[in-house]
Amino acid sequence: MAHILLRHRDIPDISNLEVYKKNGGFEAFKKAVTKMDPGDVTQVVKDSGLRGRGGAGFPTGMKWLFMDRDNWPHYVVANADESEPGTFKDREIMENNPFQFLEGVAIASYAVGAHAAYIYLRGEFWPVAAWLDEKIAEMEKAGYLGEKLFGTNYSLRIYTHLGAGAYICGEETALLESLEGKRGQPRLRPPFPPAYGLYGKPTVVNNVETLTNVPLIIANGADWYKSMGTADSAGVKIFSLSGRVKKPGNYELPFGTTFRQLIYEYGGGIIDDRPVKAIMAAGASSSIIKVDDQALDTPMDYASVRTLGADLGSASVIVIDDTVSMDWLLNKTIHFFKHESCGKCTPCREGNYWMLHLIERIHGGTGSAEDVELLKSVAKQIQGKCLCALGEFSTMAVVSAIERFPEDFKKAVHS
Repeated sequence: MAHILLRHRDIPDISNLEVYKKNGGFEAFKKAVTKMDPGDVTQVVKDSGLRGRGGAGFPTGMKWLFMDRDNWPHYVVANADESEPGTFKDREIMENNPFQFLEGVAIASYAVGAHAAYIYLRGEFWPVAAWLDEKIAEMEKAGYLGEKLFGTNYSLRIYTHLGAGAYICGEETALLESLEGKRGQPRLRPPFPPAYGLYGKPTVVNNVETLTNVPLIIANGADWYKSMGTADSAGVKIFSLSGRVKKPGNYELPFGTTFRQLIYEYGGGIIDDRPVKAIMAAGASSSIIKVDDQALDTPMDYASVRTLGADLGSASVIVIDDTVSMDWLLNKTIHFFKHESCGKCTPCREGNYWMLHLIERIHGGTGSAEDVELLKSVAKQIQGKCLCALGEFSTMAVVSAIERFPEDFKKAVHS
């Protein structure tokens, strides 16, 4: 199956403007601007079943429809922060298939009536930002960005913006605060960005992978896209596979591909051929799936993964074998979330502080069975009480690991 998103693997030098154009580049954008109303573009995306690829899985066309039509100007912001441990798909797209991503930004901008779009990149992506600036300049020179595009009255500019490497800025309202030059902390919602976003104006925030789907959906139609994947999860997904596998990497596959296929057929199996113990399907923010044959044969789509007590999220699949103890794993994840908590809300700020102290005792061999129960209690008291999802995410691995792998913690506290 030819790639839809990672097309550079099939088409050498697709990051070259002429090569991209020879392979249908910017035809979808031209079609949208010259032959379709903005509402029609949004309807095609809605009908395609495309869902957000940043983690939440919210229907993309529906998000575009929520834009406040009585408040102008409108903005589009591409979320290229990609801070989730285990996720590395957006970077590959931007570095190797940049024009398709930028064309997706342009089509989304036309669909929601935006004349300015921003690409918010994590601070460590400064070489990627410079690369995208080059590609944006090439598009402007070729007439794909600027004033009166394709002889119409539509105009568009795209800008890149570097953050400072904060995980919290992957949350869309914290991202918007940072983009405005403020401290990257989440806003109280509602109102949501389509009503009150960048500079207080209606804003659509979409992930890089989400937007990269859009040109081929407009070019080929909603039915073409829905022909791939499942009824719940249409199209293809890039699965970032890492952990104890022989061939980690990005794999673009239709939704509905099983964990077993991803790990063994594409990932080459487990290092030293050891058994799979657990899977984190959504990176560090994931509940931990206890693996058996049923779990391995579960289709990777939004609905099916929930039957395992987890979410697919951004599909950053971390594979854990039987050499890994859960107290070691939690020590890693809690250190990360404690460091990345922005501190705005008390449950996340204080809860992660105490979870860190508890897991250090448990993992360090000085903890007790009571510490394990207290760690679980603290995690559960954080849940449902935070301003954004970071606090919730920090508890997912903790609660699921303690509940599903009690033997690991008994061994850690020697009881």
